[in-house]
Amino acid sequence: MTGTHAKIGVIGAGAWGTALAQVLSEGQEQLLLWAREPEIVDQISQSHENKTFLPGHRLRENIRATQDWDAIAACEILLLVTPAQHLRATLQTLPETNATLILCCKGIEAQSQMLLSEVARQVRPDNPLAILSGPTFAHEVAQGLPTALTLACENGTLWDKLNPLIAKPSFRPYYSDDVAGAEIGGAVKNVLAIGCGVVDGAGLGQNARASLISRGFAEMLRYGAARGARADTLAGLCGLGDLVLTCSSTSSRNFSLGKGLGEGIAADTLLSDRKTVAEGASTAPVLQQDARARQVDMPIVDAVCALLAGKADVQSVVTQLMKRPLVSERR
Repeated sequence: MTGTHAKIGVIGAGAWGTALAQVLSEGQEQLLLWAREPEIVDQISQSHENKTFLPGHRLRENIRATQDWDAIAACEILLLVTPAQHLRATLQTLPETNATLILCCKGIEAQSQMLLSEVARQVRPDNPLAILSGPTFAHEVAQGLPTALTLACENGTLWDKLNPLIAKPSFRPYYSDDVAGAEIGGAVKNVLAIGCGVVDGAGLGQNARASLISRGFAEMLRYGAARGARADTLAGLCGLGDLVLTCSSTSSRNFSLGKGLGEGIAADTLLSDRKTVAEGASTAPVLQQDARARQVDMPIVDAVCALLAGKADVQSVVTQLMKRPLVSERR
């Protein structure tokens, strides 16, 4: 890795992967963007725009879209921006490489209930590992609007190497060595965002939304503690910061999914009509199962799971939550 010109590759050309490619290509001779879809490669190669997932944003000409795994494996830094449930398969497909892996996806693996960093360590134990997570909407990052987020590294030496490459004038990473905390914040907030969307879609009011955010954050803290995350990490950009952003805007795929549920649209209908992934829908049942196994009380997550599974309607879920025993706010 030399100066600020290490060879960077991004795996995953959805909206977030494309936005990361745009911001990180600044100052680079070339950045490789691996896309699963041949048509995305063609769009970016011919018009310098990802018209499918990030329309209206012209990409820098030093971004080269590819489906060449060998070229990607030759990069020194790889950002993985695949759906969470596809991370293991992606790492298994990736040829042998010495690259530093930066995970930019949010979720918990369904088949194992492992955090994504645990999956990466299991499949690629010899590669340095970091997590990039925080309050970000892809279209704003692509526009160059001010953004701050967490770059969690296994040690300070890795941070020192990555920071000069990730930091840009409008893109500010903050260091953490709490890898688990950075992951848990992003995974849990996706589920809570669905709940906030339900509140909005059902017209339950701003009071209810604020209550859900704050009590949802308490659930995040409880679950994080059970998995070794630090409370100060979850109170930062990758936890509370991400939660506030995602629970406040239909630009969030998870919030918009919940809004549809709150309006009475069936989950199957909403999920089948999407070309992008709402990670919270796949994370919710995994999170619920793991929380129960660890004896962590997460009633809002339980409510979201019931709505996604079609086992309850909005009114019955709200009634159930409001009838819970009155306890100290610290719980």
